[in-house]
Amino acid sequence: MRGIVSLTPWRQFLLALSLATAVSIGLLVADSIANRSFSQSYLLVNLALAWIPFGLALWLKQCLSHKLWSSWEAMSLSVLWLIFLPNAFYMISDFIHLTDIDIQQLLFSTVMFTSFIYIGVLLGFTSLYFVQQEIAKRFSPRATTTMIGLLLFICSFAIYIGRDLRWNTWNVFTDPAGILFEVSARFLHPTQYPQVLLVVLPFFTLLISMYFVAWKGIKLLGLRRS
Repeated sequence: MRGIVSLTPWRQFLLALSLATAVSIGLLVADSIANRSFSQSYLLVNLALAWIPFGLALWLKQCLSHKLWSSWEAMSLSVLWLIFLPNAFYMISDFIHLTDIDIQQLLFSTVMFTSFIYIGVLLGFTSLYFVQQEIAKRFSPRATTTMIGLLLFICSFAIYIGRDLRWNTWNVFTDPAGILFEVSARFLHPTQYPQVLLVVLPFFTLLISMYFVAWKGIKLLGLRRS
């Protein structure tokens, strides 16, 4: 215990994230053994994808400490981060799979799903906060807030693309034209796709409200310089 306390707050946070991830994996293993099935393995894949923007945000933050944001390295990291960021929040939609769970296993499965989704969202918000810190160094508070709102809207739209249109992150690299075609059709003819707003707006409202509370909580705890 003394060794943990002696760690820096950042290392303690990283250790807590790692332990929480291990707990989630442990719950999944227990569920797989009990049911003799690894049918919920997508939770593990989705959580692994949620760790990617977290790592990219750290890499970007380190890069911006000695390079301009307009440099090829920083721009490349920014694009990759934005491509992978929605995966962290997409995990919220995994709750839909609870409808396939047997009623006798529903409580345990709900705990397991919540464990994975909580860590995924936390990783997403943490990586977003890292990027927000860098944006705030270069733009006004109002512009920073607008950019964060836009980023969360993009994430909300990406959740729709993933859950309803069944595109995934890798398709951005393997079939960008296909994604662009489907997305542009919904912007050009919005009245033909009412489902878009029914998915995007609730997720955007949820994400923006959750992040606002988290951001204010960080300020309250004195972890952010005002």
